Amino acid sequence: MKVLDIKRIVKGGFLNFVRNGFVSLSSVLVMTITLCVVTLIILSQAVLNFSLSELKNKVDVTVFFTVNAPESEVLVLKGQIEKLPEVANVEYISSEQALENFKKRHENDYLTLQALEELDENPLGATLNIEAVEASEYEQIANFLDDEGILENNQKSIIDKVNYSQNKLVIDRLIAITEGAKQLGIIITIVLVLISVVITFNTLRLNIYIAREEISVMRVVGAEKHYIRGPFLIEGMIYGLVSAFITMLIFYPISLWLGANMTDFLGINLNTYYLSNFFQLFVITAVFGILLGVISSFLATRAYLKR
Repeated sequence: MKVLDIKRIVKGGFLNFVRNGFVSLSSVLVMTITLCVVTLIILSQAVLNFSLSELKNKVDVTVFFTVNAPESEVLVLKGQIEKLPEVANVEYISSEQALENFKKRHENDYLTLQALEELDENPLGATLNIEAVEASEYEQIANFLDDEGILENNQKSIIDKVNYSQNKLVIDRLIAITEGAKQLGIIITIVLVLISVVITFNTLRLNIYIAREEISVMRVVGAEKHYIRGPFLIEGMIYGLVSAFITMLIFYPISLWLGANMTDFLGINLNTYYLSNFFQLFVITAVFGILLGVISSFLATRAYLKR
């Protein structure tokens, strides 16, 4: 294709967009609604992922050591756990720190503190709080701790207990919610894409129906299919690009309001997220809109070019 032909096709697309004022406005409106739904899904996924991440950070496996467990052996085990690929972070809490934390939690419970003062020694042992990379990997970490037998003090394990069994129900529910959210997001996106293609396709068909006589004349004089279809594809791209700009403008005040009023409820400042990811969101929205416009225009012109 010659450069002159490309210029003519691009020019034809812009002329169609301007000339078909009301139809172009309708097409942009329909596509803007579609892109708003897509952007809403992206922002909803961001909120959901943030909430799941926060929930995941609150779930961990705690290893409780016996009171007389040597600190050196506890630190050796900590080093071994940190080498596991499933582990994201390991926090060591000494028996002294555990006692201080206990006193702070019960600072208003006079009887408990009084009973604690009567003891000759610290009744609490050291602990390790283990965070996994993924919630599904806690079981592997628990199995490692169950099988670990090299760290023993006088032939007795220095591990008092591991609270994985108590947290297992919460962890299993977290895994189910995470997987369910991912699958639901994929299904909703696919359904909306299909609906968007159908709606935009029918809207653009009206545009092409208006130009049906022009298409017939071009075919009679021997114009090639790509030359006939090209302006409509460019027009579809313009619809997508303009709709993407409008969508981003619509969501700025929405994100601003949500950021000012719903941060505590959502757990994330959507305005901050929106602004920090503005370029990525615009690219995703623009690419989706352009593809939607091009595909719909291609399908709509295909029926006329087959005749």
